[in-house]
This record gives sequence, C-alpha cells and structure tokens, in this order.
Amino acid sequence: MIRSLEAGEWGPGDAIPSEGELAARFNVSQGTVRKAIDEMAAENLLVRRQGKGTFVATHDDPRSFYRFLRLVPDDGRPTQSVSVPLSCVSCEADADVAAALGVKPGDPVIYVERLLRFNGEAVVFDRIYLVGELFSGMTLESLHGGERSLYSLLESDYGVRMIHAEERLRAVAADDYSAQLLGVASGEPLLLVERTAYTYGNRAVEWRRGLYCTRHHYYRNDLG
Repeated sequence: MIRSLEAGEWGPGDAIPSEGELAARFNVSQGTVRKAIDEMAAENLLVRRQGKGTFVATHDDPRSFYRFLRLVPDDGRPTQSVSVPLSCVSCEADADVAAALGVKPGDPVIYVERLLRFNGEAVVFDRIYLVGELFSGMTLESLHGGERSLYSLLESDYGVRMIHAEERLRAVAADDYSAQLLGVASGEPLLLVERTAYTYGNRAVEWRRGLYCTRHHYYRNDLG
C-alpha cells in the first residue's frame, strides 16, 4: 500500500479501495488490511472519514496545518499564518546541507528564505534547503501561494508530500539580519528550530533552520 502511495496510484485526497478490494488484491484477510490502514492512519498517511471511506492524507486538509507548525499564540487560539517568500535561488549543497539531505556536496539544491506572519506580525524567519532535482524550475514567483502552506504547495505543484519530520530546538541570539526581519533587537533570544522533513521511503527532501520569535507565541508539542 505504501508503494502504491509512493508511485502515485492513489494521490493526495484520493479515496483508496475498500478493505474487501484490498484484501483480495493482496491475498490477505480484511482484518489484516484493517490493521494496516489503522497503522497508516496513525502515521498520518491515510485519513478515515466516517461513512465515506479512507482517503490519502493531504496537506490541503486544514487539520494537517498544525502538524508541522507548532507555534501557538499566548492566548491559545490558533491563527492562520501567511507565508511571505523573500528569495529563491539555485545553489550547490555545502557539507552541512549535503549531510542533512543525504546528497553529495556540490549537488544542486534550492535555497529559500521566507517569513511567516501571524496577524501581520513577523514571527518566523525560515532558511530552507530543498533537494534540487525534485523542485526543478522553482522560482520566487511560484512560491507565492497565498494562504497555502509551503507543504501544500510542494505537494500540489511538485508532487512531493512530506510524511514526517525530525526537529532540534535550541535558544540562539538574533543576528542583525534576522533581527531586522523579525522586528527585534540584535542579540534578543530566539528559538532556533532545525527540521529535516522526509517523503515516502524515508527520503530527506527538506532541511530548514527556522528562527522563531516567542514574545507573543510559544512552541507546543503534545507527547504521548
């Protein structure tokens, strides 16, 4: 089933065949299929909809928005962010980028800088590296997706879906450039969130270093 997702047999948002059809296709019991679907739903690969069936998860689903963005206003009420692309260039991977993405130093990557605004306030400054061969032709103009998340844009425009990610967090001081973009003083504490995101087959396709201003927001993670 995962190979079918990876091959694009069932695209994001598509309904997958019924449990009976899948059981016949793979020559297993419906109970085995149901268990596999349950596991894939727990991993956010599939979504069950009562009375409608099971569908391939998509980043266009509003419920997926805060799966990868864990920043919440102090009042606790989730607010839709607006992505403001600042730059998009092709370049060669240095040693750090190559190690994070599993490519060779010198391989082509796409480098993106962007701001995330919440209610007009710049809260996140992202430096993003993407595997070049998967996002050929990406331009600054193509990143202007309005209220779509970056992952929704990558999924719909380039056919690459982020399945899971690993993050590392640490406190850092704002440099002059990031301070100006985020409207804070140089040296002010920021939260650095380093993320590597993976698509099917556990392939790393994105590495980003995001600087989060936490004056009016906090980073929330549910454990368990």
